[in-house]
Amino acid sequence: MNFDSHRAGLLLHPTSLPSGTLADVERWLDFLQAAGFRVWQMLPLGLPLTGLSPYQCASAFAVNPALFQVSHGRCPRADMRRFVGWRNKHRHWLDDYARFMVIKQEQGGAPWSDWPAPLRDRDAQTLAKFDASHADTLKAVMAEQYRAAVHWQGIRAVAAERGIQLFGDMPIFVAHDSADVWARRDLFLLDDEGHPTVVTGVPPDYFSATGQRWGNPHYNWAVMQADGFAWWRARLRAHFEWFDLVRIDHFRGLSAAWTIPASEPTAIHGEWIAAPGAALLQAIADEMGELQLVAEDLGIITPDVTALRHQFGLPGMAVLQFAFDHHSDNPHKPQNVQPDTVYYTGTHDNDTTLGWWQGLPGHARHQVMQQLGVHDPDAVLGAMIATVLGSRAALAMLPLQDVLHLGSEARMNTPGTDNGNWTWRFEWDALAPDLAPRLLEQLQKAHRCETNPTP
Repeated sequence: MNFDSHRAGLLLHPTSLPSGTLADVERWLDFLQAAGFRVWQMLPLGLPLTGLSPYQCASAFAVNPALFQVSHGRCPRADMRRFVGWRNKHRHWLDDYARFMVIKQEQGGAPWSDWPAPLRDRDAQTLAKFDASHADTLKAVMAEQYRAAVHWQGIRAVAAERGIQLFGDMPIFVAHDSADVWARRDLFLLDDEGHPTVVTGVPPDYFSATGQRWGNPHYNWAVMQADGFAWWRARLRAHFEWFDLVRIDHFRGLSAAWTIPASEPTAIHGEWIAAPGAALLQAIADEMGELQLVAEDLGIITPDVTALRHQFGLPGMAVLQFAFDHHSDNPHKPQNVQPDTVYYTGTHDNDTTLGWWQGLPGHARHQVMQQLGVHDPDAVLGAMIATVLGSRAALAMLPLQDVLHLGSEARMNTPGTDNGNWTWRFEWDALAPDLAPRLLEQLQKAHRCETNPTP
């Protein structure tokens, strides 16, 4: 990422488009272009298996076909040659993903660790027999992924024509009940029956007395490092077929990760275990050159995490909602934000900025207004947007909810809860005719909009 650039973008997951899918994506890209935004950031595009969270998906490689409204069936005959070539290129994950989805359906949705032992343990004869008897169904699942990939390349071309970069998101960990863990048990810390021996999370902090127990399996880093991190390199290659820029969620886990015994019901009892992040990122850089990655480094970040980010020239993140305290060294304060930063008013895990503001107690509101230098409470949201746009950050990102001045009813996700998340959508009539011109003028004044943008 070029830290000398001065761009702005909007954060909006495709499920938040009015259609809930990518059916109206060109209209959205037209709005971005008209408003002067050059980056569209979204959440992971994977297929959620339980609930709607895009951070717990069936595969680290496959996408959610429902986003693309692709039908489940065979490819047209004229498209078969291209499909065969694509299938061969992606065979390293595609075959097992298709098996995983078809077996899971036949097993009533049960997690793979509860499947009959021959299927759970991938007995070679059992899988060969399964492949032979389900050839058409397996090919249909693969064709579904192919059509989604072709569709996306069309979207990517339309975005590039408008000078808009696509900014993806990659969860650092993968779901236990996923094709990846079932197919490559050796890459994860599991017992003989496939259950995690330790799980991921974060320790207790200011926000949670018991921490967060995510439940994902931890990587077997020794095995991964032995083959030059081949699985990770394949994963990054796949992401860059889709995106121009990729955020690594929970980047600190590449330095050290909170490791919780699987028997523990909370995240209280765990320990930090070092990860070979430098070796991993070097292996990726050796293959791909300059890394177009963003490190999600929110939360309590230790010097080793920052050093790892700087070693590979990766931008970090800052969130203006976190800036209002009495600590002069707070990295989220505008005066502390450096060019190698992606600066947000808030993220998908925060309340909307208006909702956050409305929920603050009086003394906190006073401090926010004082730090922003505003006297009218109704001017706070506009001042926060202007502050992010006016910062030194190479990239300023605004959730669409903040641009539309929406309250807590439009919040995307509340961490630690499982009701009502991931469901918000906007309506086209919320984009008033004068909105794009007003935003364009604001971006131009903040020097975040090129007069003649180039892809």
